[in-house]
Amino acid sequence: MDEKPAAKRLVPAALQHIAAMYAGVVTPPLIIGQAVGLDAAGRTRLIAASLLIAGLATLLQTLGVRKLAGNRLPFVNAASSAGITPMLAIAETTAKGHQLPAIYGAVMVAGAFCLAVGPFFGKLLRFFPPLVTGVVITLIGVTLMPVPVGWAQGGDKHAADFGAMKYLALAAFTLVVILLIQRFTKGFVKQIALLLGLVIGTLAALPFGMASFDGLRSAPVAALPTPFSFGAPEFQPAAILSLCIVMLVLMTESSAGMLALGEICDRPTTGATLTRGLRTDGIATLLGPVLGGFPTSAFAQNVGVVSLTKVRSRYVVAAAGGALLILGAFPVLGAVVSLVPMPVLGGAGIVLFGSIAVSGIRTLSAAGLDDSSNIVLVAVALGAGIIPLAAPTFYADFPAWAQTVLGSGISAGALTAVLLNLFFHHLGTRSAPRAAVLSAASPGSGTQIT
Repeated sequence: MDEKPAAKRLVPAALQHIAAMYAGVVTPPLIIGQAVGLDAAGRTRLIAASLLIAGLATLLQTLGVRKLAGNRLPFVNAASSAGITPMLAIAETTAKGHQLPAIYGAVMVAGAFCLAVGPFFGKLLRFFPPLVTGVVITLIGVTLMPVPVGWAQGGDKHAADFGAMKYLALAAFTLVVILLIQRFTKGFVKQIALLLGLVIGTLAALPFGMASFDGLRSAPVAALPTPFSFGAPEFQPAAILSLCIVMLVLMTESSAGMLALGEICDRPTTGATLTRGLRTDGIATLLGPVLGGFPTSAFAQNVGVVSLTKVRSRYVVAAAGGALLILGAFPVLGAVVSLVPMPVLGGAGIVLFGSIAVSGIRTLSAAGLDDSSNIVLVAVALGAGIIPLAAPTFYADFPAWAQTVLGSGISAGALTAVLLNLFFHHLGTRSAPRAAVLSAASPGSGTQIT
């Protein structure tokens, strides 16, 4: 892990990590930016901030700062898709103009919560077995599916041509391109199927006037995000509770990733390593909103890259973090992503969010579903999480704070799963040994696409 490869080995290996993570890094700012009504320039700033924070967090994790922070593993940190649905719920229940400030206030408190709980989190992992994390990850994919469906229809629900056949055809073309690349290519090309689909779909949209480069021409070539450019953070109790619940799930994912990397790299992960790694998550989540970032956690697909390539050097991942930092410092590069037509994003998004749901199902498959109590737990938790999707007005008469928490399928499902896990497996039963609980955290349960 401490080897510093020559450039001819380091650069290609770092590019593989960037290819695996890039779509996941830009997804949260794209979705949240559109939900709060930002124009192309605003979305470009959000994307740049997300890339910048991902680069800083990854560099801090891989290189470390003495015994303070950084697990010194080949570990990627970036904005997690797990926070998208709760943040959308916050946006829907907050007055226009206060949406991003309310989201950022909740994210900052969630970061502080991570810093406070991190040193003791090993003892809490038994409350987040694969049963719970599998439910949450499945719900992330399922509850986000309306987003790419809306993109495939054109993105603007108020437009006269929303749902027009030309939009649906472009989305379907993009999806078919991604499927063909997955079926007939190998290696690096197959890894970047999602990115190639976005590029080819955008090029196909140009002759029909469905893609424009106006935003690219107006974007600054180089600029650093301005602190609190979207407004000073606002602190709403219900929004804070929702994001703190999500942060517990993200901490579980990060812990699982660190344990997996320790095994892959033949350097067992210690309690001190976990603490430093989670502290980095907390720092990035707490300070990220200053520049425009969102909740930060491990990217499980990059753990898969290390396992697949056998390139264990943390300096390779540090180089990838440096590249993300450069991408974030040049908004014109982020503008390239924001120029992708909404239907193209819709076609790719179906693959992206569907893959997240599959990751959750894979985690649940190893969670002992032959036990009737576990089946009931998963069934009720999934039901609670799908209620806001199936009946958006179900909680309309509830207090505002309850709407924010229960109106997010992820928060509602996670709360239900945790409480039922306590009821079935902890109250009046003997607790599982800590080592067994730690090993139960599945490293394959990441919320980003592989």
